[in-house]
Amino acid sequence: MKRSTEQIVTTHTGSLPRPRELAAALERRDRGEGADADLDAQIRDAVIDVVRRQAQVGVDVVNDGEAGKIGYSTYVKERLDGFGGEGAPHRPPPEAEDFPEYWESRGEGHGAATPACTGPLVYRDTDAVRADIANLKAGLDAAGISDAFMSAASPGVIALFLENQHYPSHEEYVFALADAMKVEYDEIHRAGIVLQLDCPDLAASRHRNGEDLDEFRRRVRLHLDAIAHATRDIPPEQMRLHVCWGNYEGPHHRDVPLADIIDLVLDARPAALSFEAANPRHAHEWTVFEDVDLPEGKVLIPGVLDSTTNYVEHPELVAQRIVRYAELVGREHVMAGTDCGFATFAAAIQVHPTIAWEKLRAMAEGARIASQRLWARAAV
Repeated sequence: MKRSTEQIVTTHTGSLPRPRELAAALERRDRGEGADADLDAQIRDAVIDVVRRQAQVGVDVVNDGEAGKIGYSTYVKERLDGFGGEGAPHRPPPEAEDFPEYWESRGEGHGAATPACTGPLVYRDTDAVRADIANLKAGLDAAGISDAFMSAASPGVIALFLENQHYPSHEEYVFALADAMKVEYDEIHRAGIVLQLDCPDLAASRHRNGEDLDEFRRRVRLHLDAIAHATRDIPPEQMRLHVCWGNYEGPHHRDVPLADIIDLVLDARPAALSFEAANPRHAHEWTVFEDVDLPEGKVLIPGVLDSTTNYVEHPELVAQRIVRYAELVGREHVMAGTDCGFATFAAAIQVHPTIAWEKLRAMAEGARIASQRLWARAAV
C-alpha cells in the first residue's frame, strides 16, 4: 500500500461516473433484458478512460471506477449462486419519519425490491472478477501508473441489501457470505491490487435497523469477525476498509457518532480506514483523534470531498482538512480521500460528472498545498 512518506497521497472511495451509454447498458442487464453484444468492450474502454482521467487530475492511487458494476453492493447477485426471488423493498431511512415532507419532495418512497438469499451461497466462478482485474491492469498500463485498489462488497453490506430467506440466523448468513466472497477477495489480492472492503453496514445500518448502541456494536463486531474470517489469507497492509453513513443528501441526524464505533473499526484487520469526514454531519469528527491513539501500522483516509454536493471544495479547505489529521496522527498515516463514491449505483448520479472530476482535481491541489506545509514544518 502506497504511503504518504514524501507527500500526501491522494485516492478516493471507489465509484466514479460511468459513460451514459454504459450505465444504460448495465441497467438493461440488471433488469434481465440481456447484455449488449459489445458490453465487455464498453466496460474495458470505460475503465481505461477512467484510469487515465484519474491520473490526469492528480489521483495517486486509482481504481477502475467500478465501471462494470451495477452497484457497489448488489453486483454480487451476478456472481454468487443462492440469490433469487424477491426480497422486501428497501425502506427509506428512519429519519424520513422526522422529515416526511422532505422525503416526499424528493419523490422517494419505498425502494425497489432486490433478490433475496434463497439457497446455499456459492461463488459461481472467477470470470467476472478476473475481467475486472484485467481491465484495471490494462488501464494502469495505458496510463503508466502502478498504484491501485479495487473495491469489493463486504459480507455485512451484502446482508444489508440482499435479504436472508435461507439461513437460520443472521450470523450464519454473514459467515456464509464471508466464505463465498473470500474467492473474490483472494483473486484481487493475488493480482497485486489493494483490496478495499466496502462496509457502510458498520455505520449506516444502525439507524436503519433501529438498534440501541450496544446491540449495534455487537452487530459491528460480528460483521468485522466475518471480514477477518474472509480475509485471513491477505496481509492487513494490502487492505482498506471503507465506512460510511449512507451516500445520500439528507438530515443524517440519527447517524451513529464516529466516536461510538472508532475502537471497533480501528481494530479491524485492514490497515487503512476510509471514512466520511467532509460533509456537514461528520466534518467535525476529526477531533475524535485528539483522544484516540492510532494503532501501529494503521492509515487514515478521511474524506476531504463531500460526495453528495455539487460544490467544488476550495483547495485551501482541502489542505486544512488534511493538515488537521496529519498533525494529530502523523503525515505518513494520512491519505486524502472522498466521503464516498460519486456513482455508487450506475444510474444514481448526485454530483454531475464534470463537477466530480473538478472536485478530484481540487483534492489533488489541496494535497499539494498540505504537503508543502507539512514537509516545510518538518524541515524547520
